[in-house]
Amino acid sequence: MAFTLSDTPEQWQVAQGEDLAAGGITTYRRDRVRMPSGKVQNREYLLHTGAVAVLALDDDDNVLVVKQYRHPVRRRLVELPAGLHDKRGEGETPLQAAQRELWEETDVRATHWSVLTDFYNSAGSSDEATRVYLARGISEADGELHEREDEEADMEQSWVGFDDLLGTVLAGEVCTASIVVGVLALAAARSQPGGLDALRPADAPWPARPF
Repeated sequence: MAFTLSDTPEQWQVAQGEDLAAGGITTYRRDRVRMPSGKVQNREYLLHTGAVAVLALDDDDNVLVVKQYRHPVRRRLVELPAGLHDKRGEGETPLQAAQRELWEETDVRATHWSVLTDFYNSAGSSDEATRVYLARGISEADGELHEREDEEADMEQSWVGFDDLLGTVLAGEVCTASIVVGVLALAAARSQPGGLDALRPADAPWPARPF
């Protein structure tokens, strides 16, 4: 069989499956999966609605970041504005989710959107997938602003120079998945033929969603 340099759809037979526990965001599931050898093995993993993140870049090459407390790791983390793609059932597209999250978390809007990169957060233990958008043409949101609660109410935000942010990523000082992946993807995209203009359009297909 020839090797294909892309992720490809495939589904092994599930002999039996059950939800072990359900929370507000995730469901913990066990499937009994039949291996190519015919042997059946348990595979436990999290079902997740998926997420979107936004690398907002202004005309002076600054990136908008937020900083908020994340309880599982007991740290306040530097992140991109991001959130769940949890309104798919209401017809919300990934792009609309990203636009909503940028507005809700930072009171910012953008006129030019493109897909920066896609990734699976931890494919061995979860079906969670994240799409990172590049947003340009930045302006302050007008009209009614979003009222933030819980961790978001305590969130800080700042514009930081892209080169400075890239340095902190490479130094291991900023470590959340979407910002590491997004910053490195932006650095790589700038070095490719066509640069940022060659990025995928904002409505490009996202094979990981819906799952």
